[in-house]
Amino acid sequence: MSSNSRPLIVACGALVSELRAVLERNGLTEAIEVKYLPANLHNRPEGIVPALDEVVQSASGRPVFVGYADCGTGGALDRYLEAHPGISRIPGAHCYEFFAGSERFAADHAAEPGTFYLTDFLAKHFDALVWSGLGLDRHPELRDTYFSHYRTVVLYTQTTDPGVVEAGRRAAEKLGLDFRHEHVGIDGLEAAIPVSFRSHSTTKREEN
Repeated sequence: MSSNSRPLIVACGALVSELRAVLERNGLTEAIEVKYLPANLHNRPEGIVPALDEVVQSASGRPVFVGYADCGTGGALDRYLEAHPGISRIPGAHCYEFFAGSERFAADHAAEPGTFYLTDFLAKHFDALVWSGLGLDRHPELRDTYFSHYRTVVLYTQTTDPGVVEAGRRAAEKLGLDFRHEHVGIDGLEAAIPVSFRSHSTTKREEN
């Protein structure tokens, strides 16, 4: 199968490790092409749809799946997808929900609405994406203003790397918040990949 005919996933750069693991687990590494958009769009969600559209317009009619939830676009992503029938996205509002599962996330959020969530990626890149991203490296005095309504940092881990847990703990300490860790794995992300895309692993093996 040539590279320009493979199905395409356009995904958030914060999902590189997890999406690669899902594709490897399903035998899809060679059968599906993935293009990652910059992870710092986490802080600039208004840029997600324009960046996505640029890739979709060059996809030449290939099957496309969007590796984003709503992710702060305020419905703009869904409005874009409504105008592009056949393209779907990961269900849910954000990566915390699809990693943890909607039921588990809803229960956690109801138990403590004042929660700041982290994934493996965000824990490892907390200083760049959160601390510096919010300008707290230059104005640390704004921390208590930005996070005055938060009580807890919850780290949803995808791997069992103790270094990630320690990074999450350090982030909580930096924010002056309590810390809780829950391991959720990557099953939620795997379940979001359409069955039609998974079928390409069989096609690829038959071609080989």
